Formats: sequence, C-alpha cells, structure tokens
Amino acid sequence: MERQGNASSDDIPLVLAREGTHGPVVYATNRAGRLSGISMGSRVVDMRAICPEMQVEYADVAGDAAALQRLMLWVRRWCPWSVTDGADGLILDTTGSDHLMAGEVAMLIEMETGLSLLGLTSQLAVAPTWGAAWGLARYGTVRSVCPEGGVAQHMAALPVASLRLDTDTLLLLQRLGLKTVGQLADVPRLSLTRRFAKTELARNPLMRLDQAMGVLAEPVASVDAPPTFWVQARLPEPIFDPTHYLPGLCEDLCCALAKAGSGCRRLYLTVYRTDGEVSSLSVATSHPSRDPDHLRRLFNDRLEKINPGFGFDLITLEAGAVEPIDVVQTRLDGQTENDLALPRLIDRLTAKFGAKAVKVPVLKDSHVPERAEGWRPALNGVGHDRAAIARSRPLRMLDPAEEVRVLYAVPEGPPAQFIWRRQTHRVARYQGPERIAPEWWKDRPGTRLRDYFRVENHEGQRFWLYREGLHEDGRGGDPRWFVQGMFE
Repeated sequence: MERQGNASSDDIPLVLAREGTHGPVVYATNRAGRLSGISMGSRVVDMRAICPEMQVEYADVAGDAAALQRLMLWVRRWCPWSVTDGADGLILDTTGSDHLMAGEVAMLIEMETGLSLLGLTSQLAVAPTWGAAWGLARYGTVRSVCPEGGVAQHMAALPVASLRLDTDTLLLLQRLGLKTVGQLADVPRLSLTRRFAKTELARNPLMRLDQAMGVLAEPVASVDAPPTFWVQARLPEPIFDPTHYLPGLCEDLCCALAKAGSGCRRLYLTVYRTDGEVSSLSVATSHPSRDPDHLRRLFNDRLEKINPGFGFDLITLEAGAVEPIDVVQTRLDGQTENDLALPRLIDRLTAKFGAKAVKVPVLKDSHVPERAEGWRPALNGVGHDRAAIARSRPLRMLDPAEEVRVLYAVPEGPPAQFIWRRQTHRVARYQGPERIAPEWWKDRPGTRLRDYFRVENHEGQRFWLYREGLHEDGRGGDPRWFVQGMFE
C-alpha cells in the first residue's frame, strides 16, 4: 500500500527508501516499480541501474506504522474484523460481508474507490486463506478474486516470492529452477522435505505452500475479538450528526439480541469519517438490557463528543459485554414484571455525569459494622442486598461512632443512663449483648472487643450502643461507650 498526500502516477516507478548498512535500501515500491524489477531490501544504487527513471523518497517508518493502525480501524466499514499484515498490508475477514455489497468483485471495487479517495493506491485480493490473499494481492492481477477450491489454479503462475519466503530461500529455489508456485507444487515432496525439514517457517517453502492451499491452518489473531452483535447504517452522503439514525440502529441491534435471548451492558457507537479517521463513543449499563428506547437515551447529551471531521458516511453500533436474559412470566396476563426503574435511572445518571459520580452500597465480608458495607461504581451492578445486612442492625449508621458519657452501667448490660449530644437518655429496655471480636488480620495489637446492645430510652427512641473493652481485660482502662446507629 502506498502512502502519500498527492499520489504520483501509477506509471512512474516510485520507491520509499531508508538507511541501510551500505547506504539507502528500498523500503517500499509501487506497482510500476515491481513490474520494473525493483525488489524490497535492495540497495537504491543497484535498483537505479535497473530502472533509471525510478523516483526515490525517504520513508517515514514510524508515521507509516501509525497510519496503518488507523487505517486498520477505518477499513472495518466493510467488515467487523481486521488486522495489520506486516508493514504494508491489512487482512480483513469479509466472510458474510460481500453479499451486502453485491458480491466480492463489487466489494473490491468499493474498497479501491474508498482508498483512492484517501489518496491511497491499493492492491486487493479475496481468497480462502491468508497466504493466498497475501500472494494474490502482491503478485496477482488487479482485484483478484479466488473462489473456494481454486487456490492452486490461481496461484500456479505466481512467482515463489508470493509464498512469503525469505531472500535466501528464494535464491535457492531459483537455482533449482523453481520460479513459480505451480513448479514448486509439482516437485515430489519427499525430495524437498529432506532439504527443508528442519528450517523455520519463513525458510520452508513446503509449509508456506500448505498454508496458502489451506492444508496447514494459519489462524489470524486480532487484538480484539470480532463483535457478535453489530449493525450499521450506510449513508448516501456524508453527515455530521448521527442522531437521526440512532433509534433505528438501536432497534435493529435489540431485535438481534432478543432473538438470541441476550442483552448487553455496553454499547459502542462508531462513525467512519471520509478523511480516513474513526471516531467512537461508548456507554454502559448496570444491568443487561435490550430496550432500544433506554439504550438510545444513554447517548443523550454525549453525541457532541464525537468528532465528525469533514463528515462521515457510515455508522456502526456494536453490543459489548453480552449476557443472557431470562424472561419469566410473573403475571396471569402473560406480561412480565421487572424492577428496572432503578437500573435505568443509574444508567442515565452515569451517562450524564460519568461512572465515578454514581455509586451504590455493597456488602463486604466483615462482621465489624463500619467495614461491613462500602461503595462501588453503580455500573458493576445495582446493590439490591442492602436490607440483608447481618442480624438486626440499624439502617442509619454513624461514621464514625460517637462516644457517650455513661452515668450508670448495669453489670454485663447497657448503661442505665447516658448523655449523648447534651441529652440525657434513660434506658427503658434493652436487648443484647452481641459480642464482636477484633479482626486480628486487620486490627492493631491491643484492639478491644465490642459488646453491642439495642436499647430504647424513656421516649421510645432506639439506639445501637456498644461497649469497647471489658474491665481488667489488660488492654486499657475502663470500657468506653459509643453510639453506632439509630433505629427507625
């Protein structure tokens, strides 16, 4: 693939060079250069002797790598999955995508047109295997289409360089008179196996041949898995605001999720700009959802974060974190009751204010009251288990607990009277104690145990008190009393 701002004519041999051990070497060349005999890695001086009219420009290797990464995302307008292939190529998994564009030939023409609008000259090929597609794109005809079962026929006339072999192996095959893939395939495998049995992949023509023919598997790994649920909207002309198309995309995506009995907890909205850039926006939910109206509302007041550039002509909506949703009939009329009011409110607040701004309580594995409950981001799931706090503890807790002044204490019981916040409370009845020992793996040495009491004063107010320590426990002076919480 050739990178430029103003593309030169395809009839003029052009190479990109970079510094080598013995002077500049060819880093990349266009189709005219390859047809003129210019080879990658050769010295520019030697290639100029072969092709005097060759034009030379210095390559920006780092810039090309970054541009190729951006282009790898942009070409997903034609398929849900793509990956870079070396320093100058891309691999796209177009399985099931060609019928959306009237076949593979029409798809390649659309790809070539789209890339040319970015100023890129491309060589394209469709084949059943990675190896065949690599060879046909670089050494085949323009827009090569190889059907299933036709790899051997289409690659027979290609040079052995189309098998992704290193320079030394190519030179050895040429000395043996094996110049094309067809000639290599006709040689008895036993004689070649003896010569290349212990060589690595890039130097083993038999393994490369088997990969191209589909005999030897060659999996292609991407940095991200292809989406299972995604929909797209192709636009007749570039626009700057996806709001009009968002309801339809959410409806189509939720229909696909409903058929699979699933819901999603994350949505990715992506726009493909006409200048070759990609802009994305994501939202999340606290519970799996497939309600199109609810999911659409999550993008309210957030679409302005998308950078439209000079406009975009393709919008995709992808479902992430897909989970099954069980539909259970809970009413006689066949309808279902679901407690989604709180999750939907949390989703909308999170979408507006951010994930860190909305939190819910969560129980923790501790019997110490102030450690038994904490807070976490609401998108990890709504805390419906607050009422399950162990035993009969109050809903209103003080943090930290407030110390009270005891006027008189019942032995092994609560104080008969105590002063809290300048008010004197006479204990009318009580329940307890509930003893809680220190957590030795967290507390400091010398931490005293607690005895908790539920007490009710003479006015009917109920408190949760605890005594810290015991007389003569060897961990301090007299016990101290605290109010930990109040009962409704």
